[in-house]
Amino acid sequence: MLVGIVDYRAGNLTSVCSALSYLRIDFIVGRSPELLQKCDKLIFPGVGEAAAAMKTLRSLGWDDFLKERIQGGVPMLGICLGHQIIFEKSEEGNTDCLGLIPGEVRRFDSAAGLKVPQIGWNTVEREKESPLFDGIPQDAGFYFVHSYYTVPSDSNVILGTTDYGVRFASAVNFGSLFSVQFHPEKSGRFGLRVLENFLKF
Repeated sequence: MLVGIVDYRAGNLTSVCSALSYLRIDFIVGRSPELLQKCDKLIFPGVGEAAAAMKTLRSLGWDDFLKERIQGGVPMLGICLGHQIIFEKSEEGNTDCLGLIPGEVRRFDSAAGLKVPQIGWNTVEREKESPLFDGIPQDAGFYFVHSYYTVPSDSNVILGTTDYGVRFASAVNFGSLFSVQFHPEKSGRFGLRVLENFLKF
């Protein structure tokens, strides 16, 4: 099995690479779609701003590549910004995103007394059973860093939710596409277990 990490200039990929190395997983980092053509699974991480990320994705041809892979049933795990821009629209820069899952991305309301961004540990409440969370207790904590949250149009895609002033979808699944708002690669043993579980699919 070969795992491809999508590099679209959206943040440092070091922690993801370190986690996969720790798990002894063969992976390559691709700065162009051509480099990941033969990968069995994809990881789509990222930090930063939605509009800039989408501009880069489109300019490099990642948008079409990712859509083709998902339609072809290749398993993919989105992380953080990679969780958000798989949806249709983001309030961040009023950005049209990849549209792999129907829904939108909204900003946390700092006027409601929330500290934005959310930075730190929070729990994920399981909304349905999924092999992504096998072996992970219901009250397990994961590490979050984000100012925006996802609102799927269809609640059936939601695997887990998190409460931060508003309850939002922190883990989703649609076909071969899985994604999480938290950083599994920075979330200790339970985060590593999420990665291991994904790689077993």
